[in-house]
Amino acid sequence: MRNIKLTIAYDGTDFSGWQAQPGQPTVQGALTDELEKLTQRRLMIHAAGRTDAGVHAAAQVVNFKTQAELAPEEFQRAFNALLPPTIRVNAAEEVGPDFHARWNALAKRYQYRIYRGLVVPPFVWKYVHHDAFELNFDAMAEAARLFLGEHDFSTFAASSGSEEDDRERTTVRTIYQSEWSRVPASSSANPDAEEWVYIVRGRSFLRHMVRKMAGTLVEVGRGKLAPDDVPKLLALRDRSKSGMTMPAQGLCLESVEYPDPANSLAAKEKYREALK
Repeated sequence: MRNIKLTIAYDGTDFSGWQAQPGQPTVQGALTDELEKLTQRRLMIHAAGRTDAGVHAAAQVVNFKTQAELAPEEFQRAFNALLPPTIRVNAAEEVGPDFHARWNALAKRYQYRIYRGLVVPPFVWKYVHHDAFELNFDAMAEAARLFLGEHDFSTFAASSGSEEDDRERTTVRTIYQSEWSRVPASSSANPDAEEWVYIVRGRSFLRHMVRKMAGTLVEVGRGKLAPDDVPKLLALRDRSKSGMTMPAQGLCLESVEYPDPANSLAAKEKYREALK
């Protein structure tokens, strides 16, 4: 049995999230349907993270196991020929049997984009949240740093939809990076416009966690909350107390990190050759 790893990008606008759902267009569903055509088997595809409806990905990582003899580059070409243009396979490789896109991930990096200008260009509106009102960037940046470290993020987690699952899930998460940056927005119609980009990197995330964190930081920017309210909200462990959940279209999974490619068959082959 071979294990194939894909790095994919997708525009989440027209999808009901990553996870396959009956009667709904999803990224996992689209990949699974095309993989079935290629292998004549209905195979399970695992992802590093389950993005929600409307959320994008620049470098989502997935893997599946198959007995098909297609080379990784043949899988890549075939997927890109069959899939809609809103999903692209950017890389494919064969990895060791123990590799799992979700369980082997060391960290994920997300970004949330806020467009700061009077008019959003039609070329970017699907990928940003528009907020032209007054916001205190420095206060938001100060508050963002208070998410760093290991905390119980119950306050910033949406319900899983099951009370039993909510009781049993672990809500402690570790955040390695939490910061805002300013990026000039290229637009001849809005020369003074810019984007404020929230970058957050962590081991793993709860449902809607990044969007709730970003929404809380925006409320700090509006003066509804103070930066030192962030530790207080974390201590409450009450999801009804968090800031707003930001709209999905501003969020993108930027990258997923893994250990050194010890699981890569190519790396193992080079190691064997070196020992000869």
